[in-house]
Amino acid sequence: MALEEYKRKRDFKQTPEPAGKVERGKGHRFVVQKHRASHLHYDFRLEMDGVLKSWAVPKGPSLDPADKRLAMQVEDHPVSYFDFEGIIPTGNYGAGTVMVWDLGTWAPEGDADAMLGKGDLKFRLDGEKLKGSFALVHIRARRPGSKGTEWLLIKHRDAYAQEGYDIDEYDYSALTKRSIDQIAADAGAEWTSGRPASTARTPKKNDWLADSIAKADAKKRKAAKATAAKKSPARKSSASNAVKKKS
Repeated sequence: MALEEYKRKRDFKQTPEPAGKVERGKGHRFVVQKHRASHLHYDFRLEMDGVLKSWAVPKGPSLDPADKRLAMQVEDHPVSYFDFEGIIPTGNYGAGTVMVWDLGTWAPEGDADAMLGKGDLKFRLDGEKLKGSFALVHIRARRPGSKGTEWLLIKHRDAYAQEGYDIDEYDYSALTKRSIDQIAADAGAEWTSGRPASTARTPKKNDWLADSIAKADAKKRKAAKATAAKKSPARKSSASNAVKKKS
């Protein structure tokens, strides 16, 4: 992908996001941005070929090798997006709060372009929160109308692997140490142009992402209910005993 798609989706008179350009340097930085838009998700970005190759990860990256995170490849972003943190105004594409959740450098474990083309990109991360060996694996989509953008983000077993990893325990910016709620509440982070942002509803060009995130949220709620159900017999037994005593 090139930056044409990125620019086509945005009105830079209405959004603080950088217009950017393709950089010709050979940097190897990575950034993960927590993005609370219509649905909460994490944007995983690797600096490659002068742009940030990007994937939307509904449940976020994990240090647990047992977690195979769905990662939907999206349009390339400019390298200048690397440290973008703040609020995308209502009415704009991706409107919501953006946090720089993690950042650092990455190193391919082989020929990066060849591995990406083959759909099996192996790399190491050296960030504040994410470290060690990972893989992005292209998968064959089962859903009708798929555009072939489905990948899996997987942590390899190494010294940095962490079973039972809970991403919610790390809700702070790697840049400013603020939580996403603090960023949203910070009036200084709100950007306004000379004219009010449009409140018209934008087309749902990312319905596939919303559907994926909604399914992930539903699965998480179902798991939480199942856990609560396992703990409930003791309470039911107490309530039953109380009724017997009254009778």
